[in-house]
Amino acid sequence: MKVLERVGFVLVRQSGSHKIYKNKEGSRVTVPYHSGKILHPKVLRSILRDVDLAVERFKELMGK
Repeated sequence: MKVLERVGFVLVRQSGSHKIYKNKEGSRVTVPYHSGKILHPKVLRSILRDVDLAVERFKELMGK
């Protein structure tokens, strides 16, 4: 996800259909990845909660 990269996360590896991102503080988030599919809103909300990112900020970053 480009938004995760914009807030400081880096893709460190991929395990099957899951991408694992880390930031400088060592926080880790796992994102399911299925080519051509859109994340379910509840999954997206869970990821945003894990990285402490507000929905409004997410929308701002998506616009860039």
